[in-house]
Amino acid sequence: MPSKYHDMVELDSNEYIFGEEGGRGTPASVFFKKIANMSQKSSKKSKPKPEPSESQQITVGAGRSHAEHISAISDAQNVKKKGKKKQTSSERKQEHKSSSGHAHHLANMAEHNDSSPYFDLDDDWDTNFESTIIPKANARSISSSNTALSKPEPSEIAAKAERDELNSLVSRILKFQTALSAPTVDIDQLRNLSWSGVPPDLRPRTWMHLLGYLPSTAERREKTLAKKRLEYFNSIEQEFGNEGSMNQSMWHQIAIDVPRTNPHIKLYSFESTRRSLERILYLWSVRHPASGYVQGINDLLTPFFQTFLTQYVGTKKVEDLDPQQLTKEELDFVEADSYWCLSKLLDGIQDNYIHAQPGIHRQVQKLEKLMTKVNSELIAHFKSENVEFMQFSFRWMNCLLMREVPMTCAIRIWDTYLSEGPQKFSDFHVYVCAAFLQNWAKDLVNMEFQDLIIFLQSPPTQDWTEKDIELILSQAFMYQSVFKDSMKQ
Repeated sequence: MPSKYHDMVELDSNEYIFGEEGGRGTPASVFFKKIANMSQKSSKKSKPKPEPSESQQITVGAGRSHAEHISAISDAQNVKKKGKKKQTSSERKQEHKSSSGHAHHLANMAEHNDSSPYFDLDDDWDTNFESTIIPKANARSISSSNTALSKPEPSEIAAKAERDELNSLVSRILKFQTALSAPTVDIDQLRNLSWSGVPPDLRPRTWMHLLGYLPSTAERREKTLAKKRLEYFNSIEQEFGNEGSMNQSMWHQIAIDVPRTNPHIKLYSFESTRRSLERILYLWSVRHPASGYVQGINDLLTPFFQTFLTQYVGTKKVEDLDPQQLTKEELDFVEADSYWCLSKLLDGIQDNYIHAQPGIHRQVQKLEKLMTKVNSELIAHFKSENVEFMQFSFRWMNCLLMREVPMTCAIRIWDTYLSEGPQKFSDFHVYVCAAFLQNWAKDLVNMEFQDLIIFLQSPPTQDWTEKDIELILSQAFMYQSVFKDSMKQ
């Protein structure tokens, strides 16, 4: 088969050999017979060379002249002859005769090429250009025009990508549904599925399982939920029943912080939302006197509250929802479930919120150490501009980047964090912060102190989507894989 590339191709006696200027070509067997016949009519002699038999394969260099082709063929056959059995005298004569024809025709071709741009080796070729330009339906060769025609359009590529993404989503949903409907939920399997994101409709129940709030066995779930919800509201009645016994200082700080929580999201402007958040935060604080209430815990509550609302509002946009549209029982369930899940989360990172917040200080130091491995140039620039990690990354640790990315992105991050487990996600968060910082490195190295601080305290993520966050998570996973051992030293 002819090739437009200048590489080596294998031809046998059934293949076609094409002329230098085009044409349909001639079968290899006919081609070599013609050369032999033409050589017999010539008066010139040449040193004999063996002719390959039709059953043997011949290597021809594409892009050579005909003379070079035939020389290469003869040389290749001389090499192959060494391993063959001894030939009879008649075979040797026939081979000598054929090879003489090859050599003689080589000379004729060379002379003709000096005076004519094209030498027709195929004397029965019908020079009907129309028939040669238009390829036959069963042609074995593929022209560049055919290749271009078969290339998919960008719209087709986009449509295929969309179909593939939809199929992948459907497949993931089915896997989650299968895992969650099992008589006993396999938590390890659920963690593996959740690392790459949880379907929104299945997120509330998945998070409850990952945090250990919802029992893995089906027969215990309803009873456990009913018990925990009742326990929560009994505690609320106990703490709020006598206002004189309340911790007024703690309550005052909570009452100040709640209206500041996600002011750009309409959901948190409604009175019913604020009352629920206040009760949850106050109850958690009085039940955990070692830490009490610390600014930033209010931010950590909101992903739970917003996610658990989706169980009752269907496809409505939760961020614009007035909780009064829910029944009192539904809103009570959201509030109670949010309290217990927040408690489970904070149990694993309580060092972040006790006196002096030692857990956060350790994380900030770890982030700086990690960044010296990831991007030493950026660290050097921070030092030259007197930028300290505590000036911007303290809040990243305290609020788990809740104030640095849109709520939808924060919730997606939490899919991965909760899949890591209550004891491991805090460690992984440092790698996420490193990936987040490295994302802006090219801009940061060109900024001075004031611009650096302003940028790092309010990075331009307002248009980010889940795909942006997934890139950060993937980068964080890579950093963890590469640097985890060295970070222990």
